[in-house]
Amino acid sequence: MSATAFSRRLRTRKLKSEINVVPYIDVMLVLLIIFMVTAPLLNLGVDIDLPKSDARSVQTNKEPITVSVDAQGGYTLKLHDPATGQQKVSAAELVARVHAIVANNPDVAVFIAGDGKASYDTVYQAMVLLQQAGVDKVGLMSKPAEGR
Repeated sequence: MSATAFSRRLRTRKLKSEINVVPYIDVMLVLLIIFMVTAPLLNLGVDIDLPKSDARSVQTNKEPITVSVDAQGGYTLKLHDPATGQQKVSAAELVARVHAIVANNPDVAVFIAGDGKASYDTVYQAMVLLQQAGVDKVGLMSKPAEGR
């Protein structure tokens, strides 16, 4: 008799062919919380306008100022004026002269032409000096890539 009772129990219990989704919902909620916590932390960078590789040249009404940084860290100021041409200047002279020009014409374009062998810090210091001179936006000059 016990064998027939056991076989009746097997016949009444059917196998479930459904997937239990409760663990998947738990994992999804944990991931949602993780992303909600980490998303605000991802915006801690500094906003920098980087040039594009196929960018067109900048069109300005006024002649731009070009600050060249050589590999040794020296500065050359080029005003695109035939009378002055290019002049080697110290950091203090660079700040004073660019400040005088920007005070008279705040819309003048300012570019930095850094030597390829110059360190990143040297070019960055030129940008800091131009910021001290009152320049809001600085463009970085480069040569077009070979083979384009």
